[in-house]
Amino acid sequence: MSPAEAEDIDSLSNLEERINRAVELVASLRSERDAMASQLQAAVAERDAVRKELNQAHLLAQKATQELDELKAERKQVRTRIEKLLGQMDLLSAT
Repeated sequence: MSPAEAEDIDSLSNLEERINRAVELVASLRSERDAMASQLQAAVAERDAVRKELNQAHLLAQKATQELDELKAERKQVRTRIEKLLGQMDLLSAT
């Protein structure tokens, strides 16, 4: 084998090795991309679930606030009635 042939074979081996490394790198990058896409999909699903829970919590908070306002109004009515009754009792006891 002549030195030129040996050099050609060496260059061919070198090229083959570089191509194999490039193929491995592409395969690795595709695998990483697929894993990242899967993680992204899971994160989006989790975000959507959290948003749904947040909306439900917000609705519950609004309902609780409304109920609290209603209870405060009812309490005020009861207080007014009791004060009125106490006033009438005072009038009765004064006579």
